[in-house]
Amino acid sequence: MNSLLRQRAFARLWAAGLFAESAEWMLQVALPVFIYQATGSVTSTALTMVAGVLPVVLASPLAGMIADRYDRRVVLCAVCFVQALVSVPLLWTGGAWIYFVMAAQSALASLFEPARNALVPALVGPEQVTAANGLMGMNSSVARLAGSSLGGVVLGFAGLGWVIGVYLSLLVVAALLLLPRFTVTTPPTGPVRWLDGLTEIARSPRLRRTAAVAALTSVSQGMFLVLFVVFVTGPLGGGEAEVGVLRGVQAIGGFAAGVAVATVARRVAPGRLLGWGTVALGLVSALIWNTPYVTTASGVYIGLFVVVGAPAVVLASGLFSVIQQESARVGGVSAAFFAGMAAFQAAGMLAAGALAVHGISALLDVQAAVHVLAGTVALLGLRRRMVTVEACPVSTPPVTST
Repeated sequence: MNSLLRQRAFARLWAAGLFAESAEWMLQVALPVFIYQATGSVTSTALTMVAGVLPVVLASPLAGMIADRYDRRVVLCAVCFVQALVSVPLLWTGGAWIYFVMAAQSALASLFEPARNALVPALVGPEQVTAANGLMGMNSSVARLAGSSLGGVVLGFAGLGWVIGVYLSLLVVAALLLLPRFTVTTPPTGPVRWLDGLTEIARSPRLRRTAAVAALTSVSQGMFLVLFVVFVTGPLGGGEAEVGVLRGVQAIGGFAAGVAVATVARRVAPGRLLGWGTVALGLVSALIWNTPYVTTASGVYIGLFVVVGAPAVVLASGLFSVIQQESARVGGVSAAFFAGMAAFQAAGMLAAGALAVHGISALLDVQAAVHVLAGTVALLGLRRRMVTVEACPVSTPPVTST
């Protein structure tokens, strides 16, 4: 883990991700809560979240091409600056502009994630991608803790304008970290086409199975994003601060899991990480949703949400490692995965928003069950050894992993 962070280029990418993801988590928490409080409508809250994910689907072909054709550091830096720019009007106005900002931020994030995902193996080498993804997961957990807590607390005590001000500051810091050039170059090999990512997924049995797991997990996550706000403000009797804190404390478990993946579990097969992490996430979620029958004490839920953060990081590390080790065009395949995940997440959001009017108890259990199903598919479908694939669009040898 220390050897990875001593690589200056990776350390800068890691730090920039910390600030950019913290900013993203602020908006993910603050804007839906703001809409829900302003309208009192679960459907409106769901539509706000959908506005934040559908652009990923539309922008994915372009995102894959950009990630595999252009300097990924420049792409990441530019995305941070433009994300900051489009959110500036929220300092003075809200209303319909919130939906535009959510959509624009999501579209720009769809350029950020594939480029970063493709850049990781280029910076650290294929033999260290699982450990690097563990560190990225640890980083994401810290960002979740900082961003979610800030989003909820700042919204509750200072208002939306201050949320946007902090968001802008974090994005500018991330962009400045990415301004200096990296010492490595990652030129693409061969022509880059619009649908390279989808074509590669269609040809690879392991990528197809991984895509099925990602689809199920995304539906469940979409349901969670809507139902969580209703769960905290309803059965638990919480408010903005509680929403932010409970989303944020998941970072504690995620941080521990990221360290574990980067050290003791770095040689575990990515498919196993994906499968067991997803099953565990579903089981812990089911426990959380049914605990109000016993108690609504805040300390109990803080502890449970700390625990649930760990399997989330394990499954994400496994998912990204499978993509990076199985793909010849990491950028294009990553973009296709992110687009599909966004589409299924939107489906989960819309389903939860439409069905929540009939009560959320059964929906919460369904959400947990879908995670368990996804993990079972991963454990059964990805248990075989991975085949050797052509080198990623970086100067590295082919990879075979178990």
